[in-house]
Amino acid sequence: MAWRVVELGDRRWNVFVAAERRANSPAWSLVFSFRSVGERRPSLWAAYPISSASKAALFAQAERLSDDTLTALLAEHLK
Repeated sequence: MAWRVVELGDRRWNVFVAAERRANSPAWSLVFSFRSVGERRPSLWAAYPISSASKAALFAQAERLSDDTLTALLAEHLK
């Protein structure tokens, strides 16, 4: 189940949230997966510039992001 759904142009996108920790780093980074609804296309992954030592704190910060912020991130990665 999608975490959120956003619209960009005439397409709807399912948004999934994830945390990623790079090797030799104590901090988790916020990453979003965008999947076009109804189309068989690969997911688009986009990192967001938020990090935290706690995954729970990271996901709490993600909850505060607006749909407009997510749509802008998606648009930037589709260019």
